[in-house]
Amino acid sequence: MTMHAKEILRKLQAKRNRKNTEGMARYGINVERAYGVPIPVIRKMAKEIGRDHALALELWDTGVHEARILAALVDDPIRVTASQMDRWARDFDSWDLCDQCCMNLFDKTSYAYRKASLWSARRTEFVKRAAFALMAALSVHDKVAEDGAFTGFLQIIEREASDERNFVKKAVNWALRQIGKRNRSLNREAIATARRLQKTESRSAKWIASDAIRELTSEKVQERCSLR
Repeated sequence: MTMHAKEILRKLQAKRNRKNTEGMARYGINVERAYGVPIPVIRKMAKEIGRDHALALELWDTGVHEARILAALVDDPIRVTASQMDRWARDFDSWDLCDQCCMNLFDKTSYAYRKASLWSARRTEFVKRAAFALMAALSVHDKVAEDGAFTGFLQIIEREASDERNFVKKAVNWALRQIGKRNRSLNREAIATARRLQKTESRSAKWIASDAIRELTSEKVQERCSLR
């Protein structure tokens, strides 16, 4: 039976948890239109609903935080358009909504690599974060992509690493680390990128580099990369 956005909103409201919203706020999440429903509960709802593109669009338009996360989980990546991705990205108002959308939906679309490159040059904070969240997600989820796609991302990371905004620089760091864990060759290239960033004057770039090198040169990561 097809569900409607209003019905789902009632279900989400019934699970409202003020304590959770207070915790979300402490982690820098915009809770102005949030109910505090935990992600596992939202994932369970998504599993029950299944893929539904029309419903996803309705849910997104409610503006409710959890409804938008649910929208990303139930949307059909085959039916997602480039303009929809741009529109949703402009609506991002929290790092977790940005990341959930990129990891659960956008990275599965045919536009993922193109949007990651294009959005990396945008000034809007969460659109730019989305670029690097996409890079990180693709590094993990796209098992068949050639290394060249990710070396291109490394060039973008080097170009944008001087952005001092917290939500951007953390996403740049995340992308760099995930690319560097993909295989031995990309590990070497990611470390080389980080070494160059360490020599710049940017505090953000230096932090991104130092944190990435710490993980990418670790015994655990080196051992894992040697098997790929």
